[in-house]
Amino acid sequence: MSKRWSAPRGMDLPLRHRCRWIVSAAAVLILGWAAAASGNAYKGSYPYKALATVGMVADIVRQVAGDKAEVTQIIGAGVDPHLYNPTRGDVAALIKSDIIFYAGLLLEGQMTDILVKISRRRPVIAVTELLQVGDLIRDVQSGHHDPHVWMDVSRWNLAVKVVVDALVAFDPVNDDVYRRNGERYQIRLQELDDYVRRVIGSIPEQQRILVTAHDAFNYLGRAYGIEVLGIQGLSTESEAGLKDINRIVDVLVSRRVPAVFVESSVSDKNARALIEGAASRGHQVIVGGELFSDAMGAAGTYEGTYMGMIDHNATVIARALGGRAPAGGMQGKLSLAHQTKVSIRK
Repeated sequence: MSKRWSAPRGMDLPLRHRCRWIVSAAAVLILGWAAAASGNAYKGSYPYKALATVGMVADIVRQVAGDKAEVTQIIGAGVDPHLYNPTRGDVAALIKSDIIFYAGLLLEGQMTDILVKISRRRPVIAVTELLQVGDLIRDVQSGHHDPHVWMDVSRWNLAVKVVVDALVAFDPVNDDVYRRNGERYQIRLQELDDYVRRVIGSIPEQQRILVTAHDAFNYLGRAYGIEVLGIQGLSTESEAGLKDINRIVDVLVSRRVPAVFVESSVSDKNARALIEGAASRGHQVIVGGELFSDAMGAAGTYEGTYMGMIDHNATVIARALGGRAPAGGMQGKLSLAHQTKVSIRK
């Protein structure tokens, strides 16, 4: 494969130097947050300005902060964070924010330099900072930890604690509000985790294979017992070759897998190649649905929340691969339009 990661400045170095660069950047962010938090509690008016990079992070901040914060999200629905370059408007929004949250683990690779600089003046928090090495999946070829932790609800639940602790330190006057909101949200996430485990577990074992555009679902596979095959690597900048396509077609045909899945923020050209390859060998494969990987659904919809995103993914995967899941999902809120099997774009 060709280059597998969208790297910020300094990340084109040999692996040992890249590791030092990552540690240095993380240290600057942590020190910047500590400096901003020590003895500098928020004293302004409400709502204060909180900024988040991606929707999955923004949703946690909204749930925990409630009406105490006005939350702005930089990278919107259907946008690939691996490839996203911040605009001047994004930089201005970062500078004007009172507190900033991001996913970390190099998901926002192009923004790392900016976050490091801004952390010297205001708190900048990676919501994955509580995760230990054993919680993370390491990609051998790239040498990086897989950033798509939100696909494992139990691991992503730890990010809620990070946000709660950060907001309590930033605005201690409202610590009870943040702790209470965080506890309520964590209970709901536990219910979501149970639902995903149940519906994925209902898929016949022979067909329990999730084939998607890129390696965004490895945490889901590990947590809920489904084999995951990504056509591309961790980053959508990598390219799938003919060997990769043929390898996955072999699996589709031999295991009689009925469906592959496209992603809302990634091109479907590789899925089209899989379907055509399987058809040439006498096995029909359909598009089981469109999944949310690096971005959530449209703002203002159920699928535009973290719970709705994961509920949608688990429900669509289970139903397309022969499992049992209600059409409306865990809470009966899923859009019927999102449940319809999508067509490959020509």
